[in-house]
Amino acid sequence: VQLQASGGGLVQAGESLRLSCAASERTFSSFGVGWFRQAPGKEREFVAALASTGEQTFYSDSLAGRFVISRDFATNTVYLHMNRLNPEDTAVYYCAAQYGASGTGLLDESEYNSWGQGTLVTVSS
Repeated sequence: VQLQASGGGLVQAGESLRLSCAASERTFSSFGVGWFRQAPGKEREFVAALASTGEQTFYSDSLAGRFVISRDFATNTVYLHMNRLNPEDTAVYYCAAQYGASGTGLLDESEYNSWGQGTLVTVSS
């Protein structure tokens, strides 16, 4: 599956953004989807994931409930709603997908074989 990530930009601390991950396949609803991010000088890290089965979701503990991942079946798109952004959220955000993926394996980037190109989020203080 081909993925197109979008929605990044420059925002001020405290504001919100919604990232989109649009897929090329109608069967996208059967894919587990994850969001990862890579800040300057740091390794890529897990942010959130949505399992292929039902509504099971996973979040990084560091987010303190500020982000929400959701799926729009009609448009084959997975969203990452990011609230109360702070400068530490500045990073390139990537979406990734794997057919049939579910469970805690979604937290591991090696679980995925399809990746989007990344979208840059910059949060100013």
